[in-house]
Amino acid sequence: MYRYVRLAFALTFILSLFSSASADEPAASSWQHEELRRFKADEAKQGVAADDEFLYVISNVAIGKYRKTTGEKVAAWKQEKGGPLSHLNAGIIRDGKLYCAHSNFPTIPSTSSVEIFDPATMQHVGNVSLGIAPGSLTWVDFRDDHWFACFAHYSKDRPRTGRGPESTEVVRYDREWRRTLGWVFPPAVIEVFGGSSCSGGAFGPGGSLFVTGHDAQTLFVMEFPKAGAILNLADRIPISAEGQAFCWDPQDQNVLYSLVRSTGEVVVSRVTKSK
Repeated sequence: MYRYVRLAFALTFILSLFSSASADEPAASSWQHEELRRFKADEAKQGVAADDEFLYVISNVAIGKYRKTTGEKVAAWKQEKGGPLSHLNAGIIRDGKLYCAHSNFPTIPSTSSVEIFDPATMQHVGNVSLGIAPGSLTWVDFRDDHWFACFAHYSKDRPRTGRGPESTEVVRYDREWRRTLGWVFPPAVIEVFGGSSCSGGAFGPGGSLFVTGHDAQTLFVMEFPKAGAILNLADRIPISAEGQAFCWDPQDQNVLYSLVRSTGEVVVSRVTKSK
């Protein structure tokens, strides 16, 4: 009899582990993704930003300006050899300027900055230096009078810094770039990041925070917690793009622009929530 009691206890314990492991997993996705079209872009490596008429496709040290309607390349910026920038990432258009996340990845110690461009002239016009920050800056966005920024850590960093993807942090700043709050990602999202980290993030439909990893074909929907410092995973949306940074269309917030880095393509999709 004692043996059966022990067996029942062990089964109960194992089931509780599975239940705990899936506690932060959402139910079946309530979002739908539909790819509309895609086009080639030389700079389709790191991220993409959008205004009413153009897309700004970003690689480490170059930005291409493309018409949203046709995919025609109309202008470009490229850093001269030996310039100060090394790893541009995501970008957003705000108040007529293009703001790009930038870091010195993979150099240690990690330094980060926000680099500012004039999208009309495609010239570099300013920067916000964050110095030695909480990690490598991968994306920025602006909401409710605050900047939000993500600082990544990677498995390859751990031997040198003691930090891996689990130390990736989303930080909220005021308009003067003074830190006010911070959050980390839950284990279910970190697992999909793998040895990499959070490459893209932006507030989108319904005001939710959406994020992507480095190469997974998944768009995560995150919620800010009512207690604690760990973001909540609200949903995960299968997409045809392969991670990296993305943006939402300012005229139609259900239109998503993302990248397929392996083929050098910009993907135009529609993401809607099921009724």
